[in-house]
Amino acid sequence: MTATPDAKPLKGLFIRTHGCQMNVYDSERIRDVLKPLGYAPVDAPEGADLVVINTCHIREKATEKVYSELGRLKQMKLASGGKMTIAVAGCVAQAEGAEIIRRQPAVDLVLGPQAYHKLPEMIARASRAVGDRLETEFDTIEKFDALPKTRDPDGPAAFVSVQEGCDKFCTFCVVPYTRGAEMSRSVDDIVAEVRDLAAKGVREVTLLGQNVNAFHGAAPRLEGGADWTLGQLVRHLSKIGGIERIRYTTSHPRDMDADLIAAHGDTAAMMPFLHLPVQSGSDRILKAMNRGHTADHYRDIIARVRKARPDIALATDFIVGFPGESDADFEATMQLARDVGYAIAYSFKYSARPGTPATGMHGHLSEDVKDARLQALQSLLRDQQTAFNQSCIGRTIPVLVTGKGRNPGQMHGRSPYLQAVHFEGTETQLGALVDVQILAASLNSLSGDLVRVRETAA
Repeated sequence: MTATPDAKPLKGLFIRTHGCQMNVYDSERIRDVLKPLGYAPVDAPEGADLVVINTCHIREKATEKVYSELGRLKQMKLASGGKMTIAVAGCVAQAEGAEIIRRQPAVDLVLGPQAYHKLPEMIARASRAVGDRLETEFDTIEKFDALPKTRDPDGPAAFVSVQEGCDKFCTFCVVPYTRGAEMSRSVDDIVAEVRDLAAKGVREVTLLGQNVNAFHGAAPRLEGGADWTLGQLVRHLSKIGGIERIRYTTSHPRDMDADLIAAHGDTAAMMPFLHLPVQSGSDRILKAMNRGHTADHYRDIIARVRKARPDIALATDFIVGFPGESDADFEATMQLARDVGYAIAYSFKYSARPGTPATGMHGHLSEDVKDARLQALQSLLRDQQTAFNQSCIGRTIPVLVTGKGRNPGQMHGRSPYLQAVHFEGTETQLGALVDVQILAASLNSLSGDLVRVRETAA
């Protein structure tokens, strides 16, 4: 990396992000926290001054991938003469902090998802070889207070964290133990962040939370009164100039209230896309999972959302092979998927996570049974996703242009339904809203011809 005259050389920062959108957002804020210290992003870990692995603890294989990656980074650190600093952040760090340091001594810093605002202090301690290398306290409010108030967005779409933590305690999930209790940011803080992003050209925001629709943020100071719900927040953010699109993820059926459902129909900026994880179609398994809803309750929510917004596209999460799941339980899951019809769905085999109640349950299924059920479910879900994408052929849909495509002269963006859309265009259209006539569809994307540029980039 080169430096300008009279300027200190920038230090290379490489961040590898695993897992959910919350981790993507956290990685962006880690970059913001380190920018004042002279760190600038680089494209590869080789030669970087600081490497941060932002981890996910949802599945066992993801955790083992982290340790494998740390082994490779150890060799890079040795090649650098020990100049490379290695930090492990995120949920694996929260759950296994001391074990990471024991298992891989090359790691310099370990910090949980509520402590990354302390990175500058931790780096300073590491350089002096004094103080703790491990930070895993739950101090979410302190974290948001300490973060820089402005951000440098990467494009016309940005994530905004509005809620963190989980009080649901699903029996298969580690999130309550790695992210802490539910906490919502104040409306004023969120509005200030979104206004700053809009002023920098962001046109689409995705509101993030482990249970984002459990949001209950403090009302604006000028209004006071009771905490606001997510529906109120969405309507308020939609009035900010420049913000054309609003999404939110991930939601929980228990927190899908009537006002939020109504917002899907009465707020133009709300995109017609809802990710609402169900996990299983069997009431018996849902109870064992401690989900707090039944399959019919979930179907009723979907019906009410579709009544409010008939063109909505739906996404969900499924877990197959949960302890005790019978053939009838699995068939109930297949039937729910057939009944709802998803534009996209994420499905996984049950994976025991240490410390969760499900780990000690009776009736764990063999890998062969779980594999067979997952393949059957994914085949159905692929057919649904393909059918939804093909239903877009012949339509002209608005696309927010987010970047260049792989081929020369190709641009890509996102449809209102969160599909990737490719078309021939120019870089001048980056950040613009354009209309694209869809001519072809695959499992994962759409392609078509540019019809017109609706609005130029802000």
